[in-house]
Amino acid sequence: MAEITVSRPPALAIGALSRRTGVNIETIRFYERIGILPKPPRTQGGHRVYGRDHLKRLSFVRRSRELGFTLDEVRGLLELVDGGGYTCAEVKTITLDHLADIRRKIADLRRLERTLSDMAGKCKGGRVPECPVIDVLFDASGGALSRGPSSRGR
Repeated sequence: MAEITVSRPPALAIGALSRRTGVNIETIRFYERIGILPKPPRTQGGHRVYGRDHLKRLSFVRRSRELGFTLDEVRGLLELVDGGGYTCAEVKTITLDHLADIRRKIADLRRLERTLSDMAGKCKGGRVPECPVIDVLFDASGGALSRGPSSRGR
């Protein structure tokens, strides 16, 4: 007679879950506290025991965070998944909103890059106490400050 084996879901301790997903142990606990990751059952000794669903969900959260989704956006995506009635259109809307935010950040970073490049380009790197970079940083209007003791609050 053939032996029947029952496949049991993996029972992972928090350290094993951390290693398998690449998510820090403290981050896993934080996700549990804020409800993004369901609290796992515990052994009689009080140790958390994670299953396949925890592994899958935590991998989803990690990947979403790598793509820059905020915790609120991740929560929104998970609510759609948990409800089971999500549509691709709803997920697309969240994704497009996130993409627009990323594009705004990229534009801001490009402006910042130009500003810093301009500031550094004005500096000759000498040993004189006057520095165009410092002058620009002290100037609230973004232009060059007039040099002198009073211009830097001395």
